[in-house]
Amino acid sequence: RLGFKLEPAKPYKFEHRGDFHGWVKGSDGLWNCGLLVPIGRVKDSSRTCLRKIAEVLRGQGAIRMTCNQGVVLEGITEAKKATVQRLLNEHKVMHSKETTISGLRRNMVACVALPTCPLAFAEAERYLPTLVERLEAVTERCGISQDDIVIRMTGCPNSCGRPSMAEIGFIGKAPGTYNMYLGADFVGHRLNALFAESVNEDQIIKILTPMFASYGQEREKTERFGDFLIRKKKVKPMTYGRDWWSLPEV
Repeated sequence: RLGFKLEPAKPYKFEHRGDFHGWVKGSDGLWNCGLLVPIGRVKDSSRTCLRKIAEVLRGQGAIRMTCNQGVVLEGITEAKKATVQRLLNEHKVMHSKETTISGLRRNMVACVALPTCPLAFAEAERYLPTLVERLEAVTERCGISQDDIVIRMTGCPNSCGRPSMAEIGFIGKAPGTYNMYLGADFVGHRLNALFAESVNEDQIIKILTPMFASYGQEREKTERFGDFLIRKKKVKPMTYGRDWWSLPEV
């Protein structure tokens, strides 16, 4: 039905997931720029900046949302690139490794949760940046602040924030308390596993601090955080999806 024969499949290996940040030139000669929009909320100076960029790009280019709550500016001509860059700098919009602050911040995802969602038991969107800010202080001390680590939070077991696919995942149990999941792989081939139940912010920091320290000192070359936790037997690998709701095995 296609009308022509397809070429043989070519080998491909996924080595990264998530959004890219910064400028990339496409095969069409046009520029694209990935922006970090924390938890997907376009507000304050970022909103002003995007409105001005939309006026610059009127009639050419586009602003697209990503599956990881980010934004991509695409189809930007060489003539308009400098203007867009000036606006990003002027409004301090995070769009590069230097401006996105940390690997945790680049890879955090959360659902809307309280107070918007009537199903939520706990905060997620409004709270995860606060938790990440505390964890950033720990990763800075451990020398891993720029290492990409996937962290996700959701307000209830419906899991709209996709925490099961995170190296560090949280599901709300009640206001201020979460089930904590660890050990997914970075690219999304393995689910995480339940590590601790009903933990609060201070307990989360206490649990992750020695893990981050060990990761900074004992990881193998190119080893991701989730894989490190499995190798160090902090959690057992989740190899069968139906076991995901089981009690922790550590």
